[in-house]
Amino acid sequence: MDQELEGTVKALLQKAGDSNAFIRQDVDAALDCMVQHCTPTRGIGALLSGGLSHLNAVVRKCTAQHLANLVEKVGVVRLLSAAKDLTERILPAITKLAQDSSPEARYFGRRMLLSLSSHPDFDKILEKYIPSKDLLTVRDTVLSLKTKGLGAMPQDTQSARGRRSLPGSGTVRASSLTREPLNQTTRYQITTRTVKILSIADKTEYIEQISGLLGSKDFRERIKGIDQLTVDCQHNPHMVTNSIFPVFDAFKARLQESNSKVNLYALESLLKIIPSLKDNLSQVVNILVPAIVDNHLNSKNSAIYSAAIRAINALTLHLDNILLLQPLCTKAQFLNGKAKVDLVEKVAELVKELYPRKPQMVEQKVLPLLWHLLGTPTHSGIIHGRGSSVRGATVNLCQALHAQMGPSLVDLAACQSASVHKSLNELLRTLP
Repeated sequence: MDQELEGTVKALLQKAGDSNAFIRQDVDAALDCMVQHCTPTRGIGALLSGGLSHLNAVVRKCTAQHLANLVEKVGVVRLLSAAKDLTERILPAITKLAQDSSPEARYFGRRMLLSLSSHPDFDKILEKYIPSKDLLTVRDTVLSLKTKGLGAMPQDTQSARGRRSLPGSGTVRASSLTREPLNQTTRYQITTRTVKILSIADKTEYIEQISGLLGSKDFRERIKGIDQLTVDCQHNPHMVTNSIFPVFDAFKARLQESNSKVNLYALESLLKIIPSLKDNLSQVVNILVPAIVDNHLNSKNSAIYSAAIRAINALTLHLDNILLLQPLCTKAQFLNGKAKVDLVEKVAELVKELYPRKPQMVEQKVLPLLWHLLGTPTHSGIIHGRGSSVRGATVNLCQALHAQMGPSLVDLAACQSASVHKSLNELLRTLP
C-alpha cells in the first residue's frame, strides 16, 4: 500500500471537506487506518503533499489532525533526530499549521509544536530548519504554549452538526452522565462503564466527553471527570496518550482549581495517573510541572502542599529526569518562599543523578539558576546567614555542582558579575 499511499491520501483529503457528514466520517476512519498500519514516514509525506496548503480549511484541519496522530506515533526523538529530509519537511510544516487561519488546524499545529519543543535540542534544530524571519514568531508561540498551555480544542461546528453516535458504539456525551452526588457506588459505575466505552470510542468524541466533564460548572461533575481520567489512564492508557495534549490541558485547570476540594482531589489522582502513563507524560511535562508547583508549594493547606510534593516526587521516579530539569529550574527562579527552597533542593538532587550522563545539559539548565541565587539582591544574605532556608538550599545546590564539576565551576563563575563570583568563592569556603 505504501507505493499508492500519496495518491490515495490526496483523494481522501479531497473528500474531507464534503458537506455529507457520513463521508467525512468514512474519510476519518480511512485515514485512521493509514496512521495505524502504513509506514509512518510515508504517511507524513502523503498528508503534507495532499493537504498542507489546501484552500479548504476543513481539509487543512483534517490533515493537521491525522498528522498530529502520526507525530505522536513516531515520537519526538525519532522525528527530529532521524533522516534530515524528514525533519527538514515536517518542522516547517508544523510551524505553518501553528499559524493557520483555521482555529482547528491551528490547534493541532500548536499541539505538535508543543510536543516537539520537549526535544532537548529543539532550539538548535529550530534555527537550522526555520528561516530567520520566522524564528521569533515560532519562539513566541512555543513560549506562550509552555506558559499558558494549549487551551481547549476549538469546536468544529460542521463536524458537530453531522456527528452521530453509532449504534452500539457505547459513545456517551458528557451531558448524558448523571448528576447525582458522587459516592462510592456512583464512582464504581462510572469506572466500569468507562472501561467498556473507551475500547471503541472515537478519539474526538472522547476528548469532548472528558473535557466536558473536567470543565463542568458543577464541581461534582468535575470530580467525575477526574475519576474517569484516572481509570482511563490505568485501564486504557492508549486512548489517553493518543489525546494527551487536549486531555491534560483540561486536567491542568483542575490542578489549578480554586475549589480546594477538587484541587486536592486532582493532585491525589495525579499520584495514580503518573505511574500508569510514565514516559508518555514526557509530552506534557511543561503543562504538568507549573500546574503542580504554582500556588501549591506555598499553600497554607498542608494536605495540598503534601500532595504537590508527592506528585513532583512521582514524576522524578517515573520519568526521565532530564525532561524535568528545565521546568523545575525555571520555576525555582521565579517562585518565592518555601516553593523556591523545595525546588532548589529537588534540582540539587537531580544534578547528582544526571550530571554523569548529561554534563553539558545540566550545566546549561542549572548554572543560570545558581547564578540567579547568588546574584539576586533579595538573596544577598545567602552567605551571611540571612534567609537560612534559601541559603541551605543554595549551599546544597552549589555542593552538588562542585562535586561534579570541580574547579571548572569557579572558572565559569568568573564570567558572571563580580558579586556572583565573590559569593560563590565565599560559599565554597564554607563547604566541608
